[in-house]
Amino acid sequence: MHDIILLRHAAAMSSAPDGTDGGRPLSTLGEEEARAAGRWLREHDVRPTHVVCSPAQRAVMTARNVLDTLESDVKPTLEPAIYDAVPGTLISLIDQHATSGALMLIGHNPGLEQLVGLLCEGRSNEVRGMPPAGIAWLRSPLPLEPGSALLHAFWSP
Repeated sequence: MHDIILLRHAAAMSSAPDGTDGGRPLSTLGEEEARAAGRWLREHDVRPTHVVCSPAQRAVMTARNVLDTLESDVKPTLEPAIYDAVPGTLISLIDQHATSGALMLIGHNPGLEQLVGLLCEGRSNEVRGMPPAGIAWLRSPLPLEPGSALLHAFWSP
């Protein structure tokens, strides 16, 4: 079984200095949410060995806050395909980046919450939601298949 940690970016500002959605930074609340997510991971001894992150500013800032809180030397791999990704795209990315350790994927809704539903329940409709900075810690054999994962733990700020 492999550990897959899905982390939705923390709360972001409603606009970016450059006017783009991808450039929206974390809000002050979002920075605290990301640090709280890092503390939860540390308390549960979850140490990602590989991090794949959306290039959106809010996701990159979430990664930095979480990894700093974990005192981790892991450098995130920025993956543009995460932004606006559907569950099938995210499954392919996880399969490509899977390691023997824990893989963390930092991205966005609705893709992440749909992915949790698909991997754990075999369907991606009627998802329950994944709040900003929410963590879904899954355990699954690889390669991933619908309904093959176990939701080991869920956390939200």
